[in-house]
Amino acid sequence: MATNWTFENIQFRRFFVVQSESPGVARRIVAAIKRQIADGTYRPGERLPSSRSFATEWGASRTTVSAAYGQLVAEGYLTVRVGARPVVAAGLGAQPAPKERPAAVPRRLSEFARRVAAFPPPAEREPFRIADLRYGDLSGADFPALAWRRALNKVSIRRPDRLRYGDPAGTPELRAELQGYLWRARGIACSAGQIVVVNGSQQGLDLCARLLLNPGDRFVMENPGYVLARHAFEASGGVAVPVPVDEEGVRTQALPAARLAYVTPSHQFPLGGVLSAGRRKALIGWAAAEGALVVEDDYDGEYRHGVAPIPPLQADAPELVIYAGTLSKTLSPTLRLGYLVVPTDLAALFGEAKRLIDRHAPQLEQEALAELLASGAYERHVRSVRRRNAERRAAMLAALAETFGERIVVTGAETGLHVVAWLNGIPNEREAGIQAAARQAGIGLYPVSPLYAAGTVRPAQAGFVIGYAALDVVQIRAGVKALAEVLR
Repeated sequence: MATNWTFENIQFRRFFVVQSESPGVARRIVAAIKRQIADGTYRPGERLPSSRSFATEWGASRTTVSAAYGQLVAEGYLTVRVGARPVVAAGLGAQPAPKERPAAVPRRLSEFARRVAAFPPPAEREPFRIADLRYGDLSGADFPALAWRRALNKVSIRRPDRLRYGDPAGTPELRAELQGYLWRARGIACSAGQIVVVNGSQQGLDLCARLLLNPGDRFVMENPGYVLARHAFEASGGVAVPVPVDEEGVRTQALPAARLAYVTPSHQFPLGGVLSAGRRKALIGWAAAEGALVVEDDYDGEYRHGVAPIPPLQADAPELVIYAGTLSKTLSPTLRLGYLVVPTDLAALFGEAKRLIDRHAPQLEQEALAELLASGAYERHVRSVRRRNAERRAAMLAALAETFGERIVVTGAETGLHVVAWLNGIPNEREAGIQAAARQAGIGLYPVSPLYAAGTVRPAQAGFVIGYAALDVVQIRAGVKALAEVLR
């Protein structure tokens, strides 16, 4: 009986073979025929064997062969007509080998891509046998797994009639809950419409760079400072103007003309200073005079040890300051949830830019976070993890003091989740060597020098940024003890 090669029959046979024989056989037949077409065994216009003979050759059912032929028809390798065997499609077959290897074609990249390519590659993550003192990591044991699971379960069963793209600025529920939380926790009086939910504060910084800077525009950057913030602004063509910092934060005595200033006033990264009242006033006055905006990165403002958190700049000048907040230091950096509070006249613009980048942040996670905020579970978690990190901080300071005494100076310990340890009598040129020796000993250690802008003055002594939020007390003590052995 002749095979009727109609597309409907092929589709039926492809469905049937999944029920009766392993689809892997059909896939192997498809791959074999493709190779034979590529090497010239079957040339364009040639007919393939009948399904009966091919099935006999492969020891497979005709149904399986028909399914394989049908897949090749769907991919454009074969053509069929009723009552005839499949034919190899035109334009296929063996390609003559080039006589010589062609020269590589240069990529035509945008200026943005070239600027990004010029940045140094990130350091590879590696496990450390004793302790990893990296800043930014949190302890997995601190994550409120039960509360998060309950919130996810609750919002997951609210199945809407239609699954659709949401508001690029964030779900209404989360923005409303964040509005209340920011007022209670940080003293920020804003409308829900001023809040833009982003995939972590890094995306928020990227939005600020794209919308506020043209190529060649200058921006003020704390020195030392957060490298990925500088890269975000430079990738958009901005020109960094490094401004030194001290124990009172960024020095505002002679700020240069610029379109934007990036600051971490509640806990300067990495040195830990808090922007003084006088400098806060001077910075806001500079922004008003320049027609500039201040981007305030409040990356770990929830962690003020001993006193209440420092009020944000945004509370003093809501139309001159863009406030960037994150859940990465309270819940987890893996969630990639953050938010911006933008001046009222910029809210629609930031929302539309967010739509162009990725439509919106994941809605299920947004709804779960809104549920945590509404139930009070999030703020209970923040109080709990603040206590745990205060204990880790105390253990780190005690271990450093007991082990090193006056050989080191610790700064930035009053707030946040890291400290900076300066090694008295050891020049900064030795930072890389000490880091390498620590790695060999099983310790992750991170020097402060790479956080300074190239060509700028940095302290003469070696310094290291030491994070403790991902460690327990035993690991902290073991890490400091092993570090002392390295330095000996």
